[in-house]
Amino acid sequence: MREAPNAASLFDLTGRVAFVTGGSSGIGRRMALALAAAGADVVIGGRDAGALADAKVELEATGRRAASVQADITDIEVVAGIAAEARKPFGDPHILVNAAGINLRESTDEITPESWQKTIDINLSVPFFLGRELATGMIKAGYGRIINIASLQTFRAFPNSASYGASKGGVGQLTRAMAEAWSKDGITVNAIAPGFFKTKLSAPVFADPAIRDANAARTMIGRNGELSDLDGTTIFLAAPASGYITGQIIAVDGGFTAK
Repeated sequence: MREAPNAASLFDLTGRVAFVTGGSSGIGRRMALALAAAGADVVIGGRDAGALADAKVELEATGRRAASVQADITDIEVVAGIAAEARKPFGDPHILVNAAGINLRESTDEITPESWQKTIDINLSVPFFLGRELATGMIKAGYGRIINIASLQTFRAFPNSASYGASKGGVGQLTRAMAEAWSKDGITVNAIAPGFFKTKLSAPVFADPAIRDANAARTMIGRNGELSDLDGTTIFLAAPASGYITGQIIAVDGGFTAK
């Protein structure tokens, strides 16, 4: 007789360390909180010292250890230093969430070489180089989970988003490439593609009630996302339960991309 699976252990992150970029606000902060609630000790990265301090207090309220790394990831040359700082509080991270991102919402005529490169560096280049820096420790531990943040624009185009769309299209393929490189070493790499969630990054969209309501109507569920809707997928992709899933993009969008 086969032993029944232990449902609790499938989603238990006790003893795991997570590093979440963009972890002081929005989607990154919520994902960091979900990981802590599942038992992980969490290090968050961001630029705003005040927001990092607030998020750290919220994480510690779950009963888990928390730490922060103040850093500006607009320069990919500092990635190695950020990885080193992420290791200091609790050791090598087993889980990396690449949640830091930028969307300048420029028309095609407004995009400059500098703004294009900034978008590509933050949204696409940093997740790769940071993942490569931290993969060594994950391989040594025999357990690794990398979660990238894709987008609706990984699948389709939106106005005033050429550079952002290009970067997020790249995140889809980067996720598959990273999975191909490291899954054999015990590191799974997947991406979450959120629908419309109210965050600082999406504030211009939610500021217009007509656009907000039109986006909600395009989902199958009939509403825009709440940050809590990300909890389950975040924990699943970080936990043992997803050990045979890699190179995938999971849309948490209320059915927007399927409709």
